[in-house]
Amino acid sequence: MLNGFNIVGHHQLCKKFTDISNLSDLCAMSQPVLKSLRNIGIISHIDAGKTTVSERILFYTGEIHRLGEVHDGQATMDWMVQEQQRGITITATNTSCRWGETWINLIDTPGHIDFTIEVERSLRVLDGAVAIFSAVEGVQPQSESVWHQADRYRVPRISLINKMDRVGANYRRVLAQMTERLEAKPVLLQLPVGEESSFCGVIDLLEERQLTFRDEDLGSTVEASAVPAERAEEVANAREALLEAAADWDDDLLAALLDSKPVTPGQIRNALRKGVLACQLSPVLFASALRNKGIQPLLDAISSLLPSPLDLPPVKAEQVNGNMEPVELACDPKGPLCGLAFKVLSDEGRKLTYLRIYSGTLEAGTTLLNTSQGVQERAARLFRMHAHKRERIDAASAGDIVAITGLKAALTGDTLCGLGKPLRLSGLSIPEPVVSLAIEPKKVQDRDKLILSLDKLQWEDPTFRVREDEDTGQTVLTGMGELHLEVVLRRLSDEFGVEVNAGQPQVVYRESILRQTSHRETFEREIEGKLQRGEVAMTLAPRERGAGNRILIPSEVRESGAPAEIFAVIEETITQALALGVQVGYPMVDLSVRIDDVPYASAVSTALGIRAATQRGLTLAARTAGLLLLEPVMALEIIVPNDCSGKVLGSLQQKGGRVEGMESSQSLDTIRANIPLSAMFGYMTELRSATQGRGLFTMEFSHYDKAPQKVLEKFGL
Repeated sequence: MLNGFNIVGHHQLCKKFTDISNLSDLCAMSQPVLKSLRNIGIISHIDAGKTTVSERILFYTGEIHRLGEVHDGQATMDWMVQEQQRGITITATNTSCRWGETWINLIDTPGHIDFTIEVERSLRVLDGAVAIFSAVEGVQPQSESVWHQADRYRVPRISLINKMDRVGANYRRVLAQMTERLEAKPVLLQLPVGEESSFCGVIDLLEERQLTFRDEDLGSTVEASAVPAERAEEVANAREALLEAAADWDDDLLAALLDSKPVTPGQIRNALRKGVLACQLSPVLFASALRNKGIQPLLDAISSLLPSPLDLPPVKAEQVNGNMEPVELACDPKGPLCGLAFKVLSDEGRKLTYLRIYSGTLEAGTTLLNTSQGVQERAARLFRMHAHKRERIDAASAGDIVAITGLKAALTGDTLCGLGKPLRLSGLSIPEPVVSLAIEPKKVQDRDKLILSLDKLQWEDPTFRVREDEDTGQTVLTGMGELHLEVVLRRLSDEFGVEVNAGQPQVVYRESILRQTSHRETFEREIEGKLQRGEVAMTLAPRERGAGNRILIPSEVRESGAPAEIFAVIEETITQALALGVQVGYPMVDLSVRIDDVPYASAVSTALGIRAATQRGLTLAARTAGLLLLEPVMALEIIVPNDCSGKVLGSLQQKGGRVEGMESSQSLDTIRANIPLSAMFGYMTELRSATQGRGLFTMEFSHYDKAPQKVLEKFGL
C-alpha cells in the first residue's frame, strides 16, 4: 500500500512528483508550449457543479491557496456581484493554471439557458471540454443543449459525474441517459469507492488501483492502495470493457489483446485519446467536488486525453479579396496573424476584447485589421486573465487565449488579423431572444445615460437587443428570458447608476403565412421634384417550421436587364421588412420570397421606386397569404417530490402544457413537458407553493408553434 502521497502535478502514484523547481519555472513563463497547452471549457446544466470543480482545479494546481464556495459567494470564477449574490454563473470566465507540464486555459461557462450565448462563444474557440453531470439529476435539459453545441463545433469531451456523495446518486442511470439522450459513447475510466455519503474515492481502471482522498488537507493528499479482493471481478469486467472501447482506435492495442499480450496504461491512454479527438468516445470519471474528491485524476485526464491546438485540424478562413479564396491556417506562431474575438466585456467603461489566436504572433501595440468591421485598430495592451484579474503580457502566439484593450469597434465574432494578409473566420450562431419588456428612466436627466449604458450592454451580449417602440416611444429590451433581463436591469442600476421603471415581461412572437400567393406591385410617385418608379412581381410561400427564410432571385430574372445593384436593393429591402414584420411588428419566419419579374427601364426605373414597390408588395402579399402568429414553446423539466407530482401535473395541463414523459427515482419525480412561454412567467413562485419549496424547474426554448385563438384575437388576427 502506498501511503500519504501528496499530488503536486501529474499524479504518478508510484512516486512523488519530483523537482518542484521545474514547476515554478513553468509557472513563471508567460507563453505556453503549444504541445502542452489545453484550451478547455467546463460545461453542464445549472447546479451540476461547474464552478465548484473549477475552484478545485485552481486550488490543486496552486493558482489559489484558499477554497471559496459558490454558496458563500466566494468562488474565484464567480466574480460578478450578481453571481455571488445569486449563487449562479452568469458570464463565462477565463483563467490559466498549470498541472505538471500542462498549461491549461480554463473557461467556466454558465449553466442557465438564459446565458447560453456564453457557452456558444466559448465552445467556438475551445479545443476540448469537460462535461459535468450530476449523479442525482443525471442528464438535464441544458446538459443536452451544451452537449449538442459542442457536437456542432466538434469539441472533444471527457465527462465527470459529480455529486457522487449525494443521496440518490446513481451513476449507472447517468451513463444510460448519456447513451440515450446524447447519443454518446461513455467509457468508464474509474469505478466509485463507496456509495452516496460513504463515497471516498475511485478505482483507477487504467492502473488497477484504488485512490482515496484525505479529508485533513482538503483532498490534496491522494492515497493509493490495491484493489479490494471483493471487487476484483467487478474491476476486471469494467477494465475489459474499457480495453474493448480503446482497441477500436488502435490496431496495435487490438493485436496485443488478441494475442493475450500485456498492455501498458500508456497504450490504453493513447488509444482512448484517438477516440476522444474524433468525438466518438467520452471517457467518464467520478467526483464529489464539494467534498474535495476526484479532481486530481480529472486533471490527469485533461492532460492525457484532451487535445492541444496542434492536435486539431487547421481552421479555415476566407481571404478578404476579390475572389474570397479559402485558406487553411495551421497553428503556427510564425504564420499570418489571425484570431477570433469571441467575447467583449465592458470593464470600467472600457472595452476588453477576448481573442483566440489561431495563427501568428500578436505583440502589444500591433495595429490589427478587423475584417468583419472593415477598420484598423491598435491592440494597446495584452493580458492573461485570471477571472477578473489581469496579468499583463508582451506577446501571445497561435493557440493561446488572451484579452486586449484598445479595440473600440470589435464585437463578438469579429476576425482580427495582420495588415499584410486580410482573412476572415466564420462567426458563431446567435440564438434569438424570446422575452421583452419596456423600460423608462426614473429621472428624465438619465435618458442619454440610459442609451449609452444599453449600447455598452448590447456590444457585450449579442442576445440582448434594444429598440424603441414607435407607438409608445418606450425603450424595449429583448433577451433570452426573465432572469436575463432581470440581470440587465440590475447591472443598469449597480454598474451604470441608471434607475429605471420596467413593465411586465412579454413574449416575443413570430409572424408567418398560411398559404402561397403571388403579387405584382407598381410604385410611381414624384418625390422632391423627381419621378420615382419601380415594379416588382413576387411569390410568397410558407416553409416548414424552423426552416427559416429564403430569398430567391432566379438567374433568368437577374439577367433580364436590371443592374446588379437593383437586386441588392431588393434583397436588402426584403430582409429588413421580414425582420420588422408586416402586421403586428414581430419578425417573419419560415417563408420563401421568390422574385418573379423586375421590369426595368434605365430612363424611368429608380432604386428608390423599386425599394418602395418591394416593401409594399411584400406587405400586401403577406396579408393576402393569411398571417399566422407563432408563439415560443419551451422544453420544461421539473423535479418534484413524489407526493406533489399530481398537483404539478394538473397545473401544467391548465397552462396548456403537454407532458412528454416522467421518471421516478426514490423520493423524486422528473417531469418533462412542452409548454408555451407565456404560461411560465412567475412559475417559480407557483411551483414553490405547490411543493412547499422543494420543487425545481429548468426550461429552454424548443420551437415555435401556432398561437392560441385568444392570443390571435388580442392582436386582431
